[in-house]
Amino acid sequence: MESVIEKLKEHLNHAVIGQPDLTNELLVALIANGHVLLEGPPGIAKTTAAKALANAIDSRFQRIQFTPDLLPGDVTGSDIYQQETGQFSFVPGPIMNDIVLADEINRAPAKVQSALLEAMGERQVTVGNHSYSLPNLFFVIATQNPIEQEGTYPLPEAQLDRFMMKIHLGYPSAESELEVLRMVRQQDLHKTLTHATQALCTPADILALQQKALSLYMSESVEHYIVQLVMATRHPEHYLGEAVNGGSLIEFGASPRGTLALDRCARANALLQGRDFVTPDDVRQVALPVLRHRIITSFEAQASGLSEDELLNRLISHVPAL
Repeated sequence: MESVIEKLKEHLNHAVIGQPDLTNELLVALIANGHVLLEGPPGIAKTTAAKALANAIDSRFQRIQFTPDLLPGDVTGSDIYQQETGQFSFVPGPIMNDIVLADEINRAPAKVQSALLEAMGERQVTVGNHSYSLPNLFFVIATQNPIEQEGTYPLPEAQLDRFMMKIHLGYPSAESELEVLRMVRQQDLHKTLTHATQALCTPADILALQQKALSLYMSESVEHYIVQLVMATRHPEHYLGEAVNGGSLIEFGASPRGTLALDRCARANALLQGRDFVTPDDVRQVALPVLRHRIITSFEAQASGLSEDELLNRLISHVPAL
């Protein structure tokens, strides 16, 4: 299993240059058996990272380009009347695959975004009076541009909570961008010689990694640390004090789903580091992508220019690991 992890790391770091945090967090979400939301400006390899991961696994992959005129049935599938038989039959939609890339998910209205809720939460889709199970390896990689850009729709809080991790992407360094420039130029020069990437592992390998991560040893002190971090997002005044007018800096804290996600991601991170036990450092390393989309900052925090990450970093620095 360690060889599978190393192969996936090497493949992703080669495909996505200068984004080591992205590649690590993508693998954490995959091994933690959750879904991931990538947010950043256009052109910084969000789609490239998703495709590179899908190519490395011998699985069924489908990309869905979200647009304002997309319908829920375009995602989940629909019942189609068959004239030959006089009956309706279910035609599966693109969501019925192992790995699904929901590209620019925030360009579709809320009705279409909500079509993913059942699929991501229950791993099934319901069309008409029938429910259809999704594959065992069902992994959604969604990308979105920053909300303030024109023509986008904010994701509902209920759907955001279905994502195990929300990964923020920034621009690469000058050195990394130079390396990207040279690599793409070489690829363009030798297009006729390139071949499809050979899969490095199978869905069964990923499912085995997911089970192994769940079996890692976690002490009671680490469990309590996870719970206390989540509790701190609900009662930040115990650690950060109160806002100027006596209110809280965080209006809504993380849900119990956040606690479960923090546990799973910490385990996956420990496995990626080659350990068979979980430490508080594993929890801290995944805390931001796991919790940043599960809290809602107050007006006072926004007026003070405090972002979700800044508030979470303050909480992490104040909550002791027992």
